[in-house]
Amino acid sequence: MNLRIEKIKDNPVNLLRRAGYIFQRKEGEEMSFIRPFSTSGFPRFHIYAKIENFQLVLNIHLDVKKETYSKETRHHGEYKNEGILAEEVERIKKFLE
Repeated sequence: MNLRIEKIKDNPVNLLRRAGYIFQRKEGEEMSFIRPFSTSGFPRFHIYAKIENFQLVLNIHLDVKKETYSKETRHHGEYKNEGILAEEVERIKKFLE
């Protein structure tokens, strides 16, 4: 699920921390943030954020469980804008806009 926030009033790290997200890492221009549901770390909301054309662009999904590695990496996530993910997107919109 992609979300664009115009006219942000602070840097993305501060904004997303206030929304309950934990900064993980920065790779190039993209930053990774998580918001776990429990101390085990999963399930969790996962956001990739970057600044593009003076807008904060968020790519958010729900990691249901930790990825598995074998011949292929498999991510166990929800990407559709429905259910709990849709609710989280609305919460972020209200918080950031």
